[in-house]
Amino acid sequence: MFETLAASLPQEWQGLFRLLILPIAWIPDTQNYLMQAIWPYHTLVDLFLKRMFLLLPVCLFIAGLWATMLGVYTILFRSNRIHFIAATAINWWDLLKATWLFWVGIFRFIFLSLGWLYGLIIMTFRIVFEFIKELILFPFRIGSQFSSSYFRPGVPWLAVMLTIFWALLESAIFTYILLPTISEVLSDLVGLETHTFLAPVLFVMLFLLVAGSFACLQVLAESIEQRKIKQIIQMLLVEFFVMFLEVFFLYRELVDAVTPWIAQHTDESFRMGLYSTLLFSTFGWLGIRGMTWFLFGRYGTPSLLAIMARKKLEGTEDTQQVAKQPELLWAKKLLEIFKNDIEWFRRNSQELAEVAILPVLQLVAVGLNFFIILLTGETVFKIPFKNINEVMETPDTILLKLGLKSAKTPPRQGARTRGEE
Repeated sequence: MFETLAASLPQEWQGLFRLLILPIAWIPDTQNYLMQAIWPYHTLVDLFLKRMFLLLPVCLFIAGLWATMLGVYTILFRSNRIHFIAATAINWWDLLKATWLFWVGIFRFIFLSLGWLYGLIIMTFRIVFEFIKELILFPFRIGSQFSSSYFRPGVPWLAVMLTIFWALLESAIFTYILLPTISEVLSDLVGLETHTFLAPVLFVMLFLLVAGSFACLQVLAESIEQRKIKQIIQMLLVEFFVMFLEVFFLYRELVDAVTPWIAQHTDESFRMGLYSTLLFSTFGWLGIRGMTWFLFGRYGTPSLLAIMARKKLEGTEDTQQVAKQPELLWAKKLLEIFKNDIEWFRRNSQELAEVAILPVLQLVAVGLNFFIILLTGETVFKIPFKNINEVMETPDTILLKLGLKSAKTPPRQGARTRGEE
């Protein structure tokens, strides 16, 4: 580069030009040699190692050579030459320190990154493990809470649900049994073969009929318990007609459905007539109604009647005082684990950021010091940086260090000067 410039000058000026550029004439060759040594690569590992460990220090070394050799030209014109030479020598020492700290910082960053990644994996496994464990134990915990709350005094919701379920089940069975008969009767009356809404309407009517049967039993039981003779006689008559209605229209159809099975297993020797069919139907009604009544009907029917009448349910005071919304302790535990681990990541994130940023910034700061020494003879950055706060210096602070800005602050707006006072 310099030879080309020298060749373009007149012959009498070429010797003087070569003498003047003697301090910096060797730098381009050195720069090319260093860059050719680190730039080529054969493998990806070679590329990674050269770019990671050598590129930035070599570029800083070349910048330091240029700044130092250019400073040689200014020594004769500087007032404080000793201070300038000392600052330049100390900055070269800082360059060696910053390069070493840069290499150490790379290994430290890799080590802390592996630790950070290990902590992230451990946190993930802990959360997943706790979630799976609580997912497995959740049914048992819910069952324990349900059983502990159910056995306290209160509304027998299980009996209520069983009563409703049984009424629905009987309604579905008798709907299936009675649907052909009712459909045939309606076809004879209205002259249509298909009835779209017959099944749902029949199901609702039968559900009300079965539920009303339980209600009649409840009123009869209350009358007997209170020993109201007149009401007992009235409810016995009502229950008799209820039994007759259900036996004649519902249970009789059920017995008729099993009649071919009875005839088949008795070789047609036993044929059920009117009285035997009604008798079997009555026994069936008494057995089914008695079984369901003593099992759950006598506990669930009073609550259903109270809900329909909008009366206060028995035991609701105790339930409101004792029963509480179960807390999802496992969710709190997961959140606590996540909170603690996030706090650990937050505490270590600043250290990881400093380890990643400070080694590079120290090299950049040394390079800036070279050129600031060339201009002013003073250094701005003190190497090494202890933490990230030392890097966050404002331009005003740097200008104050260089003496390019006055330290006096302008008076606040509205403040009086001494002369005005």
